[in-house]
Amino acid sequence: MQTTHGVTLAEALRVWLRVSALSFGGPAGQIAVMHRILVDEKRWISEKRFLHALNYCMLLPGPEAQQLATYIGWLMHGVQGGVIAGGLFILPGIIAIMGLSYIYALFGSVGFVSALFFGLKSAVLAIVLQAVVRVGKRALKSPLMQGLAALAFVALFVFGVPFPLIILAAALIGFAGATWGHPAFAANGHGGATPDEDEAPSLLGDNEAEQNESVRASALRAAFVCLLLWLVPVAALIIGLGQQHVLAQIALFFSKMAIVTFGGAYAVLAYVAQQAVDHYHWLKPGEMLDGLGMAETTPGPLVMVLQFVGFMGAFRANGALSPLLAGTLGGLIATWVTFTPCFLWIFLGAPFIERLRDNKALAGALSAITAAVVGVILNLAIWFAIHTLFARVITFESWGLHLEAPDLASANLWALVLAGGAAAAIFRFKAGMLQTLAACSAGGVGLYLAGLI
Repeated sequence: MQTTHGVTLAEALRVWLRVSALSFGGPAGQIAVMHRILVDEKRWISEKRFLHALNYCMLLPGPEAQQLATYIGWLMHGVQGGVIAGGLFILPGIIAIMGLSYIYALFGSVGFVSALFFGLKSAVLAIVLQAVVRVGKRALKSPLMQGLAALAFVALFVFGVPFPLIILAAALIGFAGATWGHPAFAANGHGGATPDEDEAPSLLGDNEAEQNESVRASALRAAFVCLLLWLVPVAALIIGLGQQHVLAQIALFFSKMAIVTFGGAYAVLAYVAQQAVDHYHWLKPGEMLDGLGMAETTPGPLVMVLQFVGFMGAFRANGALSPLLAGTLGGLIATWVTFTPCFLWIFLGAPFIERLRDNKALAGALSAITAAVVGVILNLAIWFAIHTLFARVITFESWGLHLEAPDLASANLWALVLAGGAAAAIFRFKAGMLQTLAACSAGGVGLYLAGLI
């Protein structure tokens, strides 16, 4: 793929390595990190095109942040760029979760990991908040868009409305509004407004010519290869080992999960936990939370917890293999069938989404999704803050409400101090992301060594 933006693949590789190393904090934190590096710092892609890509990824099953990295990598350097960006995004998580699974299976405790990343998680809260503010200021430039964001947040945070329904409703509202010519859903800018005057031009301009036929054909070929890479190993395991073998069960079960994981990891983890404990007996009660703790405190998507589930399932039903070898295979198979479809969805759909960027009805639908996504990111940020800053959460469920509130008595004073310091550093003193992360990480380690956490 010929590029005109001047960014070499080697330079992109270094940037994607940096993104992957900083991909903490769940989808909200990961989207915030990419926004900070790719939009604000490197100027690879404009705010408008970043949100366009994010909107499409929000519609797909699987981890939206990893798919967003794949999409932008593809925009910059074609299929090769997409594979590099998406692959590097999950590589640190694969290594970290595999190592922690070994420790967990052999010793049963990974408490030191939570202490190690304690400060880092507090810093990520400030970065997420910054992303909400920045994206909100640029995307919500009309009262209607602000209202859509507020409705999306209330629907998720207060009523527990399924994420796909919120995105679908926003898309329908935007599609209808653009079709009827409502100015809030105009294709120019966000919410009918013109772009920010202080927004510098991006290397990958909004008005750049459409991808040519060879680029689209290459993406479709890559999608077909991804389909084969996904389904052929599953079929081989079922045929070679039998459907009752644990490795075949892992491949088949998590392949199904890859198709229905709309709304990110939390939309499906409860079902996975139930099946893993009650049906397959891969995990003991409560172990899913241990695995989720690993995924929350290591880089990569939260859905990486499925690697832990696959590892423990094969470790305990290892058959003729050694437990650690079986666990390693089980974890890698779960990861493979979870993330290979993510590349398939991007390479299959992104070329057509790019061709339709100037379609007024689609632009209206995506602009409404953009507004809803601001509410979604705010919901994720608050969820992350509650579970980071407080040890206990109170859930209210009655009269259609599904509300999580922190138990104020369980507040973690040191987490509040570090998060407050990170927020002050970023918003008051304009500190850089890396400096803030490093300072909070050092603070967390210092508190741990002093026996305070």
